Amino acid sequence: MIRKTVLAAAGAAAGLGAVAMLAMPAASHHSFAMFNQREIMTLEGTVRQFQWTNPHAFIELDVRQGNETRTWSIELNSPNNLTRQGWRRNSLRPGERISLRMNPLRDGATGGLFLDLRKADGSVLDSGLPKNGQPINVPQF
Repeated sequence: MIRKTVLAAAGAAAGLGAVAMLAMPAASHHSFAMFNQREIMTLEGTVRQFQWTNPHAFIELDVRQGNETRTWSIELNSPNNLTRQGWRRNSLRPGERISLRMNPLRDGATGGLFLDLRKADGSVLDSGLPKNGQPINVPQF
């Protein structure tokens, strides 16, 4: 009888543990494999929007290419990490002209992974990521 009570209690505890695990948010991060980290592109354009959002900030950059203007979506780190690197939510303003370096998307879409930028006044904002073609978040064998 005591053994059945102990087994029943253990089973109930295991069931509660499984329910608690289902209720916890998943902590994960996407891969950087979508970016060609061996290629560095430079874009010159006008900031359309600076999105200070989680999990990643974004720069929407209007770039004149020939007779048309294309909007590029450049992914940055999280606002928390950017703050530690000296960024602020008002570090970039719509209408600012910048020169930006990034790793482009592998699929050729107008987007990429931010590396650094130079503002018209000469100041530089950096990502802290390697800029030598060394991939991040990729195992090295």
